Amino acid sequence: MEAARRGSRDAVNQLLPLVYDELRGLADRFRVLERGDHTLQPTAIVHEVYLRLIGQESVGWRDRNQFFAVAAKLMRRILVDHARARRALKRGGTQVRTSLDDVVDRLEMTAPDLPALDETLNRLAAIDARKSRVVELRFFGGLSVAETSAILNVPQRTVERDWTFAKAWLRAELGRD
Repeated sequence: MEAARRGSRDAVNQLLPLVYDELRGLADRFRVLERGDHTLQPTAIVHEVYLRLIGQESVGWRDRNQFFAVAAKLMRRILVDHARARRALKRGGTQVRTSLDDVVDRLEMTAPDLPALDETLNRLAAIDARKSRVVELRFFGGLSVAETSAILNVPQRTVERDWTFAKAWLRAELGRD
């Protein structure tokens, strides 16, 4: 990571095999959240994340947690973009909305409405950016409270409170939409 931070493309290329399995596992977790006929496979998500990572001019990785935070943000963008493209094709197809609590707590097999979740997270970010970031890191990044705490440089208890608040706020907002 130190060599990648200094801008070495070879180091970035060597980094992927070291983190590939973790990224693949994270992407596979998202497959559970998608509908059964979803066409975007975990391998494709990981490869897209990799392409976007190596496409950056300078990589400033501080540590593992920061790397996975960036990867989580990229996965969110990829999944939301894919869902929006699918919705655009269907124009008015029936969408099942699933609350964030249902997704996180029970990992139900129904697909959450990722564009709606993304829009709602953006509204939360306008009110409280840290709470939105906690959701992004925990939900999309699959990071623990401790890892999220380290990335955001706040106490773990703060992350727990933010997570609890954000889930309740998102549940209310998604229900209202």
